[in-house]
Formats: sequence, structure tokens, C-alpha cells
Amino acid sequence: AVPAVELLLLGCGPRLLPVPPALRAALKAAGVAVEPMDTGAACRTFNVLTAEERRVAAALIAVA
Repeated sequence: AVPAVELLLLGCGPRLLPVPPALRAALKAAGVAVEPMDTGAACRTFNVLTAEERRVAAALIAVA
């Protein structure tokens, strides 16, 4: 079966943080790519990809 989400964008707040290896491995096993980035970039990327009708999700940490 095709995963409902092909890409997970992780908005890490004001700066880029690494994705823990166990999380990256679990997502890969489920067929989901993960891209960490600052939250502003994650929001912009999410909007572009949804406009392209890509299967994308975002987990966002608010920027103070």
C-alpha cells in the first residue's frame, strides 16, 4: 500500500536540528521521507508541495 504521506517536514523552530536516527529509520521503514528545516522554511515548503498535490505533512515547532 502507498503511504498516506510521502514526506514529513519537520519545522525545528528558529534553527535546524538533526532528526534522531531511530525516528528517521522508523519513518523510512514506513515509506516516509523526513526533511528537517527551520519552521519558516517548513511552512513555505509545505505550501509549495501541497499546491503541487504532493502527499506531505508537517510537524512544526512555533518560532518565539
